[in-house]
Amino acid sequence: AGGATGPQRSTGPSPLAAVTVRARGAVAPAGTFTGLSVMRDKRRLLIIEDEAPIRLGLEDVLVYHGFDVTSAADGPDGLHKALTGGFDLLLLDLMLPGMDGYDLCERVRARLPEQAIIMLTARGTDEDIIRGLRLGADDYVTKPFSVAQLVLRVQAVLRRACPSPTLPSRFMLGDGTEIDADNLRARCGAVEIALTRRETAVLQYLAAHPGRPVGADELLHAVWGYPKHAEIETRTVAIHIGKLRAKLERDRADPRLLLTVRGAGYRLVCRDVDE
Repeated sequence: AGGATGPQRSTGPSPLAAVTVRARGAVAPAGTFTGLSVMRDKRRLLIIEDEAPIRLGLEDVLVYHGFDVTSAADGPDGLHKALTGGFDLLLLDLMLPGMDGYDLCERVRARLPEQAIIMLTARGTDEDIIRGLRLGADDYVTKPFSVAQLVLRVQAVLRRACPSPTLPSRFMLGDGTEIDADNLRARCGAVEIALTRRETAVLQYLAAHPGRPVGADELLHAVWGYPKHAEIETRTVAIHIGKLRAKLERDRADPRLLLTVRGAGYRLVCRDVDE
């Protein structure tokens, strides 16, 4: 039931070792599940999901993969547990009774700036996803989703994939906009622009590789922490690039700073701070 820690599995395959979690539905078989190792160190996860079949199915399969799992079935209970439970990661549904996932995410982020959050959403539009990412979610998963995809994303977010110390912490874009990675902000003249941690990490990685395009797969590995060559179904890189263009470009439809190199990836136009 919601709020309880899921049962432990010591031997034998999980009955939910391969599932597809469907929006507004139960858990359905999705073929053979292979290729993901059981994690040795228990990390604490909180599932905030009102639909019992999805919540209980996620509890079971994530416990099987070595996580210590707690759950909540509504927004207020989820918020209380998130703020007091010391969890490594929240799996947060957006459509919750009592308090929606957007409000919950914003409140958690205000109190716990480093809390890792993955949104579970049946709302697959870019606008909904961008809203959640802007409020502080680290990643999103759109229902229906496979457990293989979900576990890969959980593992990636838990790795936290922090920028390397060798990446620049302060640099200028081609139009003179200054990026201050330590303080998560950009400044163009007198205008200061707030950046999220992930947006800043994307800019840092691109700035550290001038003169060549960086592909989405490389960014997923370097910034989000996904395994190399993992087959991840996500538009999170493209969405973050779009958010950055909206913040930094004079005309996002005609970008001059964050360029798309067709078939190769993205390139950031920078100049030396001392120029």
